[in-house]
Amino acid sequence: MTGTSGQAPLRLGVLGCAEFALRRMLPALAQHPDIEVAAVASRRPETARATAARFGGIPVDGYERLLATVELDAVYVPLPNALHAPWVGRALDTGRHVLAEKPLTTSGRLTRAAVRRAEERGLALVENFLFVHHPQHARVRELVGDDIGPLRGMSAEFAIPPRPAQDIRHRPDLGGGALLDVGVYPLRAAQYFLGTGLEVATATLRHGPAGVDVEGAVVLHRPADGVRAHLSFGMDHAYAARYTLRGAHGTVRVDRPFTPPADHRPQVTLERDATAHRVDLPAADQCAAAVTAFVTAVRTPASARAGAEYSVDLARLTDEVRAAAG
Repeated sequence: MTGTSGQAPLRLGVLGCAEFALRRMLPALAQHPDIEVAAVASRRPETARATAARFGGIPVDGYERLLATVELDAVYVPLPNALHAPWVGRALDTGRHVLAEKPLTTSGRLTRAAVRRAEERGLALVENFLFVHHPQHARVRELVGDDIGPLRGMSAEFAIPPRPAQDIRHRPDLGGGALLDVGVYPLRAAQYFLGTGLEVATATLRHGPAGVDVEGAVVLHRPADGVRAHLSFGMDHAYAARYTLRGAHGTVRVDRPFTPPADHRPQVTLERDATAHRVDLPAADQCAAAVTAFVTAVRTPASARAGAEYSVDLARLTDEVRAAAG
């Protein structure tokens, strides 16, 4: 069997059967012509068996056994945040390319170390931010240049309803908290439109009874011209997801930008000269697009390096948000 490029599909091992992986990523991975789900590992054998039966591959009892015994080209890591760094490192050390859920790790130091390890081994290490692969955002970039003029500022928010007390988002030992779970989306959106090298002007974080942050607000600025991004996020709120870009001549607003389902038809609101109109865009499957981007990163090293630069810069920003918030 060959993939779309005439090359054999990448043999992929899955480390963990997280709910998000089962719901969004594994269907996309199993259906992609350039991926073969070769093995699924879980610390619960019955979970590995059930997941492999749905998406293909052999079930494996434990992550260590998958890395040690299965012939693989790449590994997908959808584990809790605090487990990303150790298992990404182990996968890289066995010579496998890695697709890891966001955040790549829980700190700038760990992210820099992981990226350096991948570079030294000539391997692709990709942080799985789905939304940046949705074509609606590339279209918005065009609107900024063509319709609203030079960018003067932006705002973005992402908030989700409360999760049960036992949810991993409430566990400090597993890297829980709103900043790493939902706050990284507005931060990554700011990078997407304003570039890397942004600086934290101010930041606040509110912590809940479990000891993790449950909401926050951040102001970033671009040193070159002072353009600012006002961001907010939380996991103790009514659902909210949007961003607004303000240019010299108008504004662009996008609702549901971060986690749209594959059949969602984006509607972008463009306002100029006190007149607003809607720009309808086609539906797109950002999960499938993210898988394609990972395959490209594996087969095109320059693409992998570009993505790694964003990951390192984003991890720096999250460190600086924590520091600024005290």
